[in-house]
Amino acid sequence: MDWEHARYLLVEQQIRPWDVLDQKVLDRVLTVKREDFVPADKKALAFVDSELPIGHEATMLAPKVEARFLQDVEVQPTDKVLIAGAGTGYLMALAAGLASQVYGVEIEPELASQAEANLARAGVRNARVVVGDAVRGFAEQAPFDVIIVTGSFESVPASLKEQLAVGGRLIAIVGQLPIMSATLVRRVDHNAYSEEKLFEYNLPRMKNAPAVSAFRF
Repeated sequence: MDWEHARYLLVEQQIRPWDVLDQKVLDRVLTVKREDFVPADKKALAFVDSELPIGHEATMLAPKVEARFLQDVEVQPTDKVLIAGAGTGYLMALAAGLASQVYGVEIEPELASQAEANLARAGVRNARVVVGDAVRGFAEQAPFDVIIVTGSFESVPASLKEQLAVGGRLIAIVGQLPIMSATLVRRVDHNAYSEEKLFEYNLPRMKNAPAVSAFRF
């Protein structure tokens, strides 16, 4: 396969049509070899336009969603970023070229090891993976300027919102089937947050996500 041509088509046919126009983000997609971050038996599916199973009941976000998330949280060169649900490390690698430091929390030790190895192989030096519950974030390194969540919640847990710096941005898929939405949370003050729905999209629940509330009569 001509990987570079496939990467070009990925940007032009999948990512740009999703209103991802930030050239810095597009350059990262063109630079980072996504095919090196997918399981070996799924390499031919590296650029598929949907979530990709990566084992342990986990999935890799569709490329257009990864790019859109990065654009919508407006990653800055001085930012400290948390990826909640590191997976195989690809989204971390994208963010690492835009930010000062990237941390990834991954609940599955095998995936965390894969992510570390993938990042090292790609020459990414400003990213670190830790094994832990992504729903709880990574309090030891908080506050973060940006938090990107790779699964869905009924509502964003306070445990993550509280780890944002003032002025920080968090993006996650929020809601219940059949309609969920990408939601941008901003910490506007120490005790105040704003939320904005950006686009509709469904994702599986994060592992250990707070249970969906049930109405009782």
